[in-house]
Order: sequence, then structure tokens, then C-alpha cells
Amino acid sequence: MKLQTLTLLALLLSAGCAIQPPIPHSAALQPESASGWTPKPGWATTKFAVAAANPLATQAGYDMLKAGGSAVDAAIAVQMVLTLVEPQSSGIGGGAFMVHFNGQQTEAFDGRETAPSKALETLFTGEDGQPVSFMEGVVGGRSVGTPGTLRMLEMAHQQHGKLPWPVLFEPAIALAEKGFQVSARMANLLANETHLKEDPVAAAYFYNAAGQAWPTGHRLKNPELAAIFRQIAQGGANALMTGALAQSVVNKVQQHATQPGQLSMDDLASYQAVKRTPLCFDYQAHRICGMPPPSSGTLAIGQILGILNQTPAASLTLDAAFQPAIPGADWLHLFTEAARLAFADRELYVADPDFVHPPAGNWMSLLAPDYLAQRSRLIDTRPAAPRMKQVEPGQPGPVKTRYAAMPEQPEHGTSHISIMDGWGNALAMTSTIEGAWGSRQMVNRGTGLKGGFLLNNELTDFSFAPVDAHGQPIANRVQGGKRPRSSMAPLLVFDKASGQVVMSVGSPGGSFIIHYTAKTLYGVLNWGLNAQQAINLPNFTTANNTLLLEKDRFPASTLNALTARGHTLQTIDLTSGLQAIERTPQGFFGAADPRREGVVMGD
Repeated sequence: MKLQTLTLLALLLSAGCAIQPPIPHSAALQPESASGWTPKPGWATTKFAVAAANPLATQAGYDMLKAGGSAVDAAIAVQMVLTLVEPQSSGIGGGAFMVHFNGQQTEAFDGRETAPSKALETLFTGEDGQPVSFMEGVVGGRSVGTPGTLRMLEMAHQQHGKLPWPVLFEPAIALAEKGFQVSARMANLLANETHLKEDPVAAAYFYNAAGQAWPTGHRLKNPELAAIFRQIAQGGANALMTGALAQSVVNKVQQHATQPGQLSMDDLASYQAVKRTPLCFDYQAHRICGMPPPSSGTLAIGQILGILNQTPAASLTLDAAFQPAIPGADWLHLFTEAARLAFADRELYVADPDFVHPPAGNWMSLLAPDYLAQRSRLIDTRPAAPRMKQVEPGQPGPVKTRYAAMPEQPEHGTSHISIMDGWGNALAMTSTIEGAWGSRQMVNRGTGLKGGFLLNNELTDFSFAPVDAHGQPIANRVQGGKRPRSSMAPLLVFDKASGQVVMSVGSPGGSFIIHYTAKTLYGVLNWGLNAQQAINLPNFTTANNTLLLEKDRFPASTLNALTARGHTLQTIDLTSGLQAIERTPQGFFGAADPRREGVVMGD
């Protein structure tokens, strides 16, 4: 364990500089803004299926599967195209988690970014000792973590790839050279972005000479990214993590005019993807497997489902008074209370396992049936009972943690990929550059070609405050070499009786990922919906003790009933980007979120 000392914290406190938690963000803050609703039919296939956030990326994955490639091959091709056509959400300048099943064994690949080795716990505090504003932390080099996506994909390919590595880059290279049409979603996000054009490289690529964002349908070429992809296709991940391209990344981070960062050549060269033991839990007739910490996603979803299962929620059906049927007020109340309990534990306990010990010595202590039963008893389940006034973290073991709860702060955008191939492999992969457009820093080697790729702002997933007002350290504080806590929750679902994988699912959405994915699982496993019907259900989540409900999706009677229970409500766009593939007797059924541009393809 790389459990680091609290020397710096002691010095801060001895100087009378106890750091206060940051001001909570607005409950309305969205990871990525909405761009409409496009009905999706769901797609039935017989041999294989790939679901991704952009049709061009899905096509690349389909082409790899059609050529006899594996699910991992397809995921690599998909991710390279997403770097080009969905740069606001993910790319080679960020990180990723992948859960993979090879027909016999489930594996968890961790490509999460790491803090630079020289990063201090006070990275996001100002001269006054207080946390800086969130956007001040985001924009520039300070927020950039060591990218891990390529190293992780390379590791997975070495173990499970069937096609040659260079072949997997061909679709993205062709699109980058010939150009692709700017999608409506990308155009919408560009038009509403305020910081991207502050970077000269990004401004020259994403905007015209008058400083206007490229509109929907504009053919956008990225010759610089094509050249970079050719280097990576020939040299592997080392082409990004060492040599001249790595130096371009470091220069971009360290030479920012107002917010320079500490990422170094050594940080890039020494980065290692990690193969972890998946975190799995039983739920009814199924076994659900996902990422362990530093992801909080699987743990929180397992807690929500486990707590709900011990409340009257288990007997509640969808409200059929509305068509299509939607969750009713009683169920929404219980779900929200279970989520509040899960998030209280998340804020206290979950961080990089190389730096913090799990409670009771094992992360599964947070999913123990007795512990979840104890937590469920905190919810008042009487008809029309009020919400809990105060939610505290639990104590799953005899030893109380020495950490303080992390204050709530924004988490941002990602992209999700689900694939099941013809070889019996399945994967769920969620990748990210954190905020929409990441750190707003675009890497270009300076050879005269336009474009490049964006760098992440993943370090803002750490707590801006390293300690609470009493000097108690926060588990998810910044430390050199540490992976920030994540909400990404790529999941594979198995039938317990047969051991067969029956579903791959996940979503973008920052901390809301947990609610979106839990909703979809519940819809399929409890209410008998297919994946598309479950994804289509109205979204709901919580932020700063506010219950957020998807705008125009719930009737006034539901809102009134929740308000009567003491919930503070806000109706807003909740832009999930769920993708899912189910195994069926005939083959597969794929689903994509109508709130974004994703599609499913397969034979």
C-alpha cells in the first residue's frame, strides 16, 4: 500500500490554515448539455453486436467484428473513432475502465489517469488556503492527469486481440484524413462552450476564422490526429507515452500561461495499466460484475440495489396509469433514499486502493447483506413517510475510519461502449476525458497539420479540499501517482445458474452514471423490460440533497407526492448516454439512449 503520510496536512494545520470544503455546485449543473431526443427502436442481431455513442464509431467496431476480430479489437477501433468524432467526451488523452469476459473468466482493466508524481495535496487550493473555483481548476494544465486509455487498450489487446494492432486504427485514420460531418450534438456543445477557443490549437480546429463554432454537417478533417494515429498504429502506446509526442503533451501541460501543470515525461513513461479483480455481487438470479475502486460505480449500484431489495420497493411495479409506464412516487422515494445512503458511504470510503484501506479490510464489506439490511432500516418505509433529514455514512466493520467525508463537487462526461462478439467474449467499457472538452487543451506536434487531440481534466475528480474543517484527511484527496475516484460503472450481468453473460451495460454522466445504470438494471431485472425500454424510462438522480427529475417526463401528481414527503425537487434535462446489449434466445438485443447519438450494429 502506498499510504502516504500526513506531514503536509500537519504543516497546514499548524499554520492555522484549516481548509474549508468547497461551495457545493449547482444542482442543475450537467456533465454535458442536452441535444434532443431521438427515438431508438432497439436492434436484434444473431451473431454479434456493438453499441457505441456515435454511428461512425459503431460502424468501426462492426467492421472489426465482421473481419473476425474480438470484442477487444472492436472496442479499440470504436475508441479511436470516438477520439475524433466525440472529442468532448473521451479520447486517447484520457482514461478508461473495461470489464471483459472471455467465456470463462471475468477481468477488470484499469486505465484510469494518475496524478503527476510531484502533485501535492494542495493542488486545487489557492494562496488563501481555500479551494479554487471548479472551472479555475478545470481549464489549463493543472487538471491534467497521466492518460491511461491507450496503455489499457494495449494490455487488453495483447491478451484478447485477434486482429493486428495497426488494422484497428484504419477506420479512424481514414475518417480523420477524409473528414467527418460534425454531428448535431457536437455542434450544440461547441456553440455553448466558452473556454475551448482560449486554446489557440483548439480554436483553429473547432471554430472558423470568425470564431464561430462549426455547424452541424460541416466536414471536419483532423490531419494531425491521423498522423498521430499512424505513429501509434506502428509504435503502440509507447508512441504516445514516450518520445516526441509525449514531449508535446508535457509541453502543453507545463507551458500553460496561467494554470501550468506538473505532468512530466517520467509520469508518461512510467504509467501502467492495472488488471484488477472484478467486484461482483449477487442480485436475485444474477451476478453483476464491474470495476472495483478507484471506481465507486459498482459499489454504489450494488448498495442501491441491495438496500432497495429489503424495502417495499421490491413489490412496487411501474405506474401503468401513464403510457409508457413510469416509476411512481413511492418507488422513486425509496430509490432516492437508498442512493443517499450509498453516496454517504461513497464520499467517506472510496478512493484509490493503493492509497486507502477499504473498511473492515475488504470492499465487499460495503455490500454485505447484514450491512445493507442495517442501512435499509434507516429508511422510513411507512406510506407517505418523510425523507431522511440527515444521512450519515455507515460503519461496516468494528474499526471506525480516520477519513472525513468528501464534499460534493461536480463530475463530468464520459462515453460508453458495450460489445458482444461471435467468439463468446463480452465487454463493457467506459472512457472519459472528465469534463466536456476536458482541460480545453489540444495537443498538436507543431508540424503544420491542423487538429490534434484533447487532454483530460481528470484531476478535478479528486477532492479540491485535502482535509475537512477539522483537519481530518479526505480519502480522495490529491496525492502523487494516485488515481482519482470515479463513478464510471461498466457492468456485465451473468445468469447465476448457467454462468452465461446475459447483459453488458453502462453510461456517461459523471456521478449520475450510478443512478442511470441502476435504473436500467432495475428495469430489466425487476420489471422485465427489455434494455431499450429500460433505457427509455425517465431519468432521476440526486445532487446536493436535491432530487433531480427529467424534465417533462413525470406528472404533477408524482411531483406533488414527492414534495409532500419533504423532497426538494428540480426538473431538468438529464442527459444520460446509456448503451446496453442483452443476450437473447435468438442472439442479441442492443439498445442505445435516445438522449444521445448512439446506435447498435451487428449481424
